[in-house]
Amino acid sequence: MVTTTDVTSPNVIAQFEQFVIPNYGRYPICLVRGEGSRVWDAEGNCYLDLFPGWGCNVLGYCPPRVVEALQEQVAKLIHVPNTWYTEAQGRFAEILSTRAFGKAFFCNSGAEAIEGAIKLARLHGGPGRHRIITFENSFHGRTFGAISATGQPKYHQGIGPLLPGFRYAPFNNLEAVRSLVDDETCAILVEPIQGEGGVNLPSDEFLAGLRQIADEANCLLIFDEVQAGMGRTGAWFAHQHWGVQPDIMTLAKGLAGGVACGAFLATDEVAPSLKPGTHASTFGGNPLAMAAGIATAETIEAEGLLEHCLQMADRFREHFEALMAELPIISELRIQGMMIGLDLTVAATPVVGKCMERGLLVNATHDTVVRLLPAINVTPEEVDEGCAILANVLRELADEVSVSA
Repeated sequence: MVTTTDVTSPNVIAQFEQFVIPNYGRYPICLVRGEGSRVWDAEGNCYLDLFPGWGCNVLGYCPPRVVEALQEQVAKLIHVPNTWYTEAQGRFAEILSTRAFGKAFFCNSGAEAIEGAIKLARLHGGPGRHRIITFENSFHGRTFGAISATGQPKYHQGIGPLLPGFRYAPFNNLEAVRSLVDDETCAILVEPIQGEGGVNLPSDEFLAGLRQIADEANCLLIFDEVQAGMGRTGAWFAHQHWGVQPDIMTLAKGLAGGVACGAFLATDEVAPSLKPGTHASTFGGNPLAMAAGIATAETIEAEGLLEHCLQMADRFREHFEALMAELPIISELRIQGMMIGLDLTVAATPVVGKCMERGLLVNATHDTVVRLLPAINVTPEEVDEGCAILANVLRELADEVSVSA
C-alpha cells in the first residue's frame, strides 16, 4: 500500500500496474498538486501546463473561488437526488441559460450530455425520425451513442455494431450535409470547433448554413461545445462568435472549473420533449458540481477573463506566426481563443515528450497537430515561456527532419 509518506512516481506506478486496468497510455509521472497553470509531480518537478486537465481546468489548477465554494458546500450537502430542489442547481441553470438560451439539464460528463441530446432529438422528432447527421473527424465521447456519433473510424474498431442512425458529412461542406438530409433526419450534430479532430475552425458561412438546412428540414441543430464552451474561445460559448443559435447545446469539461460536470441546454420549444421518466442522471446537478460551476462563472466575469482570453490568443498568434515563417514543418496555425492547433508536416507525438522533458505540457492530436488548451487566465509571462520552449523543440525537430532528408 502506498501511503502519504512514500508517494513517489515509481511507487504509484507500481500500484497502478497491480490494481488499475491499463486502458490509458500514461506518462511515467505522478502529479500531486497544482496552482494556476503550474503543476508539480511527486519528486517536486514543476511543469507549465498548457493543456491542463485535457481542457477541463479552464481556470487552471485549484482556482481559489472554486476551492472556497467546494469547501463551503461539502460541509452542507454533498449529494441529494433530483427528486428534490436545490438552490445551487437552479442558480447555475439560470447563469447558463441567461448567457446562452433555454433550459438546462445536468449530468456528469460530455458523453452523458451527448447521450441526453441524442435522446432528446429523437423524442422531439417523433416516430420515424431517428437519423442524426454528424461530421468526419468529429469526437463526441466514449459511450455507445456518443462513439457512434463520432466520425472517426479508429474509435469504432472492435466494438461494432454501432448504434444505427448516424451519417457522417465532411466538416465545412454544406452541400454534403444537404445531400444526407431526408425525412428520417431528426438532427444535425456538430462541434462548432472540432477539438480532437485537430482544432478545425468553421468557415464563415458553415454554422449559419447548417442552421438554414435544419430549419428547412424541420430538424434540430445541436452544437457540441463540451470542449469549446465556458469561455474557452473568448466568448461564453463558441457559437456566439458566429451569431448562430442551436436548438440544443452540450457542455462539460471546463463547465465547473475541473469538477466533474456536464449539461445540455435546450430551447424553450424543444425542452418539454424531455418529459418526466424519459431521462435522468443520478449524480447530475449535485450540490458540489453546482457550487463549483457557479464559482467558475463568477471568476470568469469578476476577472474579465473573456477579454483576457482573446488578448492571450493574440499573444500566442504573434509567437506562432513568427515561428511559422521560420519553420517549414509548421503547415498551418488554427486558433480561436484558448483553442490552439499547430499542424505539422511531421508526426506531432515526439513534440509532447520533448516538451515534457523541459517542463512544458502540451498535447498531440490527429497525428500531426500540436494542440494547446491553456487556462483562460494564463498569464502573458506564461504564454511567452511556453512558446519559447515549444519553439526550441520545434526547431530541433525541424533540424532532425532536414538531416534525415
